[in-house]
This record gives sequence, structure tokens and C-alpha cells, in this order.
Amino acid sequence: MTTHVDRIVRAIRDVENELAREVLAQQRRWHYRLERGGVWFAHEIEAGHAQLRQTIPAFLWQARPIHFLLIPIIYSLLLPLALLDAWMTVYQWSCFPAYGIPRLRRGAYFAMDRHKLAYLNVIEKVHCTYCSYATGLVAYARDVAGQTEQYWCPIKHARAIPSPHAHYHTFVDYGDAVGYHRDLPALRQSLRDARSGRHGREIESRENRKVV
Repeated sequence: MTTHVDRIVRAIRDVENELAREVLAQQRRWHYRLERGGVWFAHEIEAGHAQLRQTIPAFLWQARPIHFLLIPIIYSLLLPLALLDAWMTVYQWSCFPAYGIPRLRRGAYFAMDRHKLAYLNVIEKVHCTYCSYATGLVAYARDVAGQTEQYWCPIKHARAIPSPHAHYHTFVDYGDAVGYHRDLPALRQSLRDARSGRHGREIESRENRKVV
């Protein structure tokens, strides 16, 4: 990475830390806590939520006809999503050990907590659970693919791409042939060192070796 890109990456991490602090503020603001793997509201808050829950007949009555027509298409994605889930898991459990890359913890990507909200009816809870699974799975697959890309082809693209994965900014510049052959071993090693906390030091060391 150039010094400028390194500053951008640090700024992104600062923003991520700020978002984490906002999550803690959100817990205080809406009076819930995380304990024993679950979400817990104060009894009076949960009772107030239940009073705001829309009944099933009212929910269906307000739905647009197009919503009913599109439901089979939306939920038809469940099969390919489940196949992707299974295959990504098999892939990383078989290939990552061969590469020396620590396996990702699949469960960390799935936050199944919206069904705990008393102001949602059963249909809304089903929809929210499905959305949580789909977006969590895409994030999981993205990181598996991102680590694979860092191992085999850590080269930036010639043009800017929207919302690249977390590893992308550490890749070698497009067209930097010397840098690619020089830095590939360090980029692979940084994946192996990710769990030991040595990733940042490895990247910094790689940067110090670059020719200005």
C-alpha cells in the first residue's frame, strides 16, 4: 500500500470503531442488553413493543398485490443460498488448512436476533430471519472469497470498485510487477498470522521494504 492508501485504511478502521461505539450507545438508548447469547429488553419496554405489533389480517390487508406475487421468487433463493452456504463451508474447511489460512467462524456472520422484537408479527419475523440469513451468508462468502483472493491474486483492479472487501486495500497496485512478486509471500503470511495479531505488523514490515 502507498502511504496515502494506508491513511485511508486507518480512517476506515476508525469509522468502524466509531460504529461499534454507536452500537453500544444504541443499547443504552433503547434499553436492551446482550446476555447469554440473547437480547433482553426490560419488561415494560417489551410490553410496549407488543402493543405496537400489527395483527396478521391488518398486515395482509395493507400489503400491495405485487408483494404476494413476488414472494415465491424471493423465497426461491433459499435453495441456492443453502447450497452456497454448504459449499463455502466445505471449501474453507478443505482448502484453508492446505493454504495455512485460519478458518473463518461461520456463526460470527449470522445475527439472528430480530425475531426477539415483540413489535413484529409472525410474518415480519419470518421475513426478517430470512433477510438476516441471506445477508449474513453473503458476508461470510465474501470474506471466504476475499481471503482466497489475497492468497492467490492480491492485485488491485485498474479501476475503482464499489465497496471492496476488507483485504482488498492491502493488495499490490495494478501494474506493479516487482511489487507483486516481492509482496506475495508477505500477503500470504499475513493471512496465516491473522489470529495471532501479527497481521498489522506484517503489512507494516512489507511497507517498509518497498522502494520509494
